[in-house]
Amino acid sequence: MNSEKIDGIIEKYRGKPGALIHALTEIQHENHWLPKDVLHQVADALQVPFSQAMQIASFYKTFSLTPKGRHEVHVCSGMTCHLRGAAKLMQKVQEITGLKPGETDAAAKFTLENGSCLGSCSIGPEIIVDGKHYGRMTPEKAADVLNGYE
Repeated sequence: MNSEKIDGIIEKYRGKPGALIHALTEIQHENHWLPKDVLHQVADALQVPFSQAMQIASFYKTFSLTPKGRHEVHVCSGMTCHLRGAAKLMQKVQEITGLKPGETDAAAKFTLENGSCLGSCSIGPEIIVDGKHYGRMTPEKAADVLNGYE
C-alpha cells in the first residue's frame, strides 16, 4: 500500500462528502482493495459516518474489502464461452496460477475470478486481465497471456 498516494487522494476530497464514491474508486484503483483503517480515514476526511463509507464499499461489486492481487484475471463462464471451451480454459488458468475463483495468491500477483457473460460473446472464450480482453483464448495461449504480467 502506497500511503503517500492514498493520503493524497484523501486530501483531494477532504470536506467533500458527495465525493465519497470518487475517493473510494481512486483508492481501490491504487491499492486494489479498501482496508478498514483507510475507510475510517476517508470517512473522517470527507465528514461522513464510517457506516456510510462501509455501506458504499460493501454494496458495489467494484470495491473489495479483502486484499486483491496486482492483476485481476477474469475467465468468462457465460453460455457462449462455455460452449467454446471455457471450462478447459479455466482449468488451465487455475493450473498456471494455483488459484481457484475468488482467491488471491500469496505474492498478491493475481486474483482469479470467473463470471457470467462479460459481454464479448463473439470473441469467446475470453480472459480479461486488468480490463484488457484476450479473445478466442485457448488453454495453450493462456500461459503466454499470464506470463506477460509481473
